[in-house]
Amino acid sequence: MDTIDRPGNAYTKSKYARAGTYRDDDQSEMSIPKAGAYAEAGVGQARAEYSAFEAEAKGPNASAGAEIGVAGVGAMARAELASASAKAGRVGVKLGLAVDTGLSAGVGGVEAKVLGTGFSIGEKNSVSVLGSEVSCVVM
Repeated sequence: MDTIDRPGNAYTKSKYARAGTYRDDDQSEMSIPKAGAYAEAGVGQARAEYSAFEAEAKGPNASAGAEIGVAGVGAMARAELASASAKAGRVGVKLGLAVDTGLSAGVGGVEAKVLGTGFSIGEKNSVSVLGSEVSCVVM
């Protein structure tokens, strides 16, 4: 529960877009070498957070990303019509309509989705159906 003392924060965005690459090859003990690329864009986002609680609503959006590193590899493309999500501590629920498609595998677990339906097993355990999801983080 590393967010238990998080102060309240809220924001909205009418439009957003960002893209980039990253590389983390820091040789410190806590760093795991990895590199990746991402791009995302959307219309309408509202988010609020306080302590261990979070809530978010999103309008149409799309994103894509890929990562490779010592701890694993993954690639995911996401397209979402709309969603609303809430999280309390380690448990989360998301209601939406999306066609996420991709795969990731590594020491943190495995995730597989096709057209918004799939699962995640590992640090985050989840089941998704057409973009709606129930999840629980165990670590």
